[in-house]
Amino acid sequence: MLRNIFQSARKVAVPRATRLHYPSLYSDKADDKHEPKETDENYWETDVEPEDPISRTARVMGKQMREIKQKAMFWKEPMNVNIDEWDIDSTYYPSHVDVVVVGGGAIGSSVAYWLKQMSNGALSVVVVEKDPTYSKASSVLSAGGLRQQFSLEENIEMSLYGAEFLRTINEHLQVPNEPKIDVQFHPYGYLMLASENGAEDLIKNSKLQNSKGAKNIILTAEKIKAQFPWMNTEGIALGCLGLEKEGWFDPWCLLSAFKKKGISLGVEYVNAEAKGFIFRKNSQVIVSGTGYDRYQGLNHIVVKTENDEKKVIQFALCIIAAGAHSGEVAKMAKIGCGPGILTVPLPVEPRKRYIYHFHAPEGPGLNTPMTIDPSGTWFRREGLANHYICGRSPTCDATEPCTDNLDVDEDFFEKNIWPLLGDRVKSFQNLKIKSSWAGYYDYNKFDENGIIGAHPLFNNLYFACGFSGHGIQQAPAVGRAIAELVCHAEFRTIQLDSFSFDRLISLEPMQEVNII
Repeated sequence: MLRNIFQSARKVAVPRATRLHYPSLYSDKADDKHEPKETDENYWETDVEPEDPISRTARVMGKQMREIKQKAMFWKEPMNVNIDEWDIDSTYYPSHVDVVVVGGGAIGSSVAYWLKQMSNGALSVVVVEKDPTYSKASSVLSAGGLRQQFSLEENIEMSLYGAEFLRTINEHLQVPNEPKIDVQFHPYGYLMLASENGAEDLIKNSKLQNSKGAKNIILTAEKIKAQFPWMNTEGIALGCLGLEKEGWFDPWCLLSAFKKKGISLGVEYVNAEAKGFIFRKNSQVIVSGTGYDRYQGLNHIVVKTENDEKKVIQFALCIIAAGAHSGEVAKMAKIGCGPGILTVPLPVEPRKRYIYHFHAPEGPGLNTPMTIDPSGTWFRREGLANHYICGRSPTCDATEPCTDNLDVDEDFFEKNIWPLLGDRVKSFQNLKIKSSWAGYYDYNKFDENGIIGAHPLFNNLYFACGFSGHGIQQAPAVGRAIAELVCHAEFRTIQLDSFSFDRLISLEPMQEVNII
């Protein structure tokens, strides 16, 4: 089946090691497939060797006997999770796919859409999402900001493409006979403020951003005061104001559009939670520095459905795009807890951030940009009638909020945000909190930037995570980049090699300068 699919899309690149894992999958005859079953004795780790006719006959007969007898599963080498907590169910489920995407948020849904689009529908794609309501998804709980004010070229280029994608979103994501998509983009720009200490970096960043195609200007404190008379510029040396392609939009609308278009192209979403991977030894692949005597590949993922049933999905490629939980999924693949190169973890973890919605009767008017104070405190308008939202990340020496839940710390606003807001905008001294919420950043504690590309050992395992609050605006570019790697084995538009997993091994961080 897979061979026929890939023959119909010859430009789609399939890693050589993936073929070596299951040589029989590429046979012309479907009956020649050696599909691992839960009742196989060597289910977790088996060698893949060519079969002679006698062995094949014995295997087929053994398979039929096992189906008749319904033997209990025997795990030769258990995973790092207890997957015997629920029974195997034999009802229909997508058991064989080309690509499985773990995580159905904005990044995962963008990846799924682009895979279908770039392969002309030749790839079968399944998205595993444990919360189809997205009630706790970072994508829909974010502020929906879009900016080009970064210090790294890659982030600037991804954001520029995100802006262009939103501008032409109906050319990409509108489903035939469906209403046009309106992401409610508010083009009021970002205003990045800097003290004397950060002024030089602000100027340097602005020059780089404009050289890449962004449109922003540097304003002195006097010019900031003249353009935004409601602002107190004490302690401010310069500001950088975005003139085009910056503002904010509705994140839920973008996520919904990606998902709906992907489904129309044949992407299948399953409501399930990843619980582990199945490993298979392969003597045909020679590797070094792994700590294993033979290569161990992964081609199956075990998931738990909403009905507490266990399902096994066989894949050619897997993309981890589980947002704040990507680090946990990576551990299931022994990343960070194995020998050799597997000692290097995926440094992505959840960090809780608060957003407060308030009303200020005499606050600034419609032409209010997303304003970033040197302290890291930010605010912007939210709708009409002088409503605003704001937030702030904890300082480096502060304790990070507990991530066990999404409860909001109201004292954090009183102690760490309001004094700064009231000082910067006098009309905010008389505000009233209307509501608040919390969401998770998929925080990359190595350098706070995305990890994009394949794992150096598992060449059929890709990452699209760790964007540390920038994911929603970078989702269109990241999805396209992953699809380029899968379909063409290289980046063809934005070169993102510097964002690969390899930098975690070589200890070469990609860090932003004077950027939140």
